Amino acid sequence: MKYDGYLIDLDGTMYLGSEPIPEAPGFIEKLDQAHIPYLYVTNNSSKTPEQVAATLRKFDIPATTDQVFTTSQATVQFMLEQVDREKTVYLIGEEGVRHEIEQAGFVLTADNPDFVVMGIDREINYEKLATATMAVRAGAMFISTNGDAAIPTERGLLPGNGSITSVVTVATGVKPIFIGKPEAIIMEQAIAKLGVKKERVIMVGDNYETDILAGIRYGIDTLIVHTGFTSPEQLAKKEVQPIHRVMNLSEWELE
Repeated sequence: MKYDGYLIDLDGTMYLGSEPIPEAPGFIEKLDQAHIPYLYVTNNSSKTPEQVAATLRKFDIPATTDQVFTTSQATVQFMLEQVDREKTVYLIGEEGVRHEIEQAGFVLTADNPDFVVMGIDREINYEKLATATMAVRAGAMFISTNGDAAIPTERGLLPGNGSITSVVTVATGVKPIFIGKPEAIIMEQAIAKLGVKKERVIMVGDNYETDILAGIRYGIDTLIVHTGFTSPEQLAKKEVQPIHRVMNLSEWELE
């Protein structure tokens, strides 16, 4: 089947931490040559879309800012829809999510915020977690950019935002609203941005628990590539399989 649009994961699919994945540039070049639209969809909330696009270009992968859709963007879009709440936020996170929140006119505060937003924070400490816990207990809407328990890097699998978020979940007994893959929130927004009919879109990624489950749950076709998180042996144990699988993206034919 020829697909009219592609949603493409980044870490583990286009690159691995700070290391390139050799087959990625050729895959994107084929999409460009065929004039097939695509959107890079990432659960990484630490970088702005401009920074993500620059990282891709550093690896010789074509990318513009408009072709990037981050979980930070999806988080802010969701928050803007909560019209019954004030635009005050206590944030645990890095530059990417902070930039999107501030650009949308939200005020960052630890004083009785209407939202608590948690994204990956590699300078996390007890006081940040304590402040988030108190705000959630006081009634703030609890949002997490993504539930990734671990993230693939050149060093191996390291703690992800889901692991950090779980501390506040356990401390409060409140489950957050997760925005990123495999949740429907980011998928619906991404497909709307891509502008292609849902039934003609395919999700490409390396992580069964996020990328592939996102496609399965949202009802679009999926392609798993074994260059990152999920190994062939792990995939074989899954009850619901992706529609397509390849060892690397050079094996994929567009039709």
